[in-house]
Amino acid sequence: MSDFWVFGYGSLMWNPGFEHETGEPALLRGAHRSLCVYSWVHRGTQENPGLVFGLDRGGACRGMAYKVNMKHKADTIEYLREREQVTMVYLETTRRVKLDCGRTVDALTYVVDRKHPQYAGALPLEEQLKIVRRAIGKSGQNPEYVLNTAQHLQDMAIKDHNVSWLARELREPA
Repeated sequence: MSDFWVFGYGSLMWNPGFEHETGEPALLRGAHRSLCVYSWVHRGTQENPGLVFGLDRGGACRGMAYKVNMKHKADTIEYLREREQVTMVYLETTRRVKLDCGRTVDALTYVVDRKHPQYAGALPLEEQLKIVRRAIGKSGQNPEYVLNTAQHLQDMAIKDHNVSWLARELREPA
């Protein structure tokens, strides 16, 4: 029986929400973390969308890989689909990730569907900031989401210049 892994690059890093045996820093190649998804539910509404992270093509992304006991695999997938696939903006896929220990594993992850109407693309940072500052959804305020992710990246010594810039700006009064 093989291991079951989940790769998180945004809120799954600091709020996985599912039972796991271990979490390890990991690198995924071929996609990068990007605030490229209009949030119509969790951090915004359709009338006033927020922005959440997606894995967009190109580059690489450091995040967390969680090892899940096989007896919890089905429940974990069900939970993740309910959480991540509310509007089907992500494509559920398995990608190779390299754990910090050097081992490579296959991990379930969610990449942005560039054909979905919620795909925002590569917005200028100033536009991202404007959208994030004013949005709120069922899971809370959009700035809180970006700041929590930025803090977790900092705690893991992951440098993401765009997220760091947004966090600095969000801490300042509008």
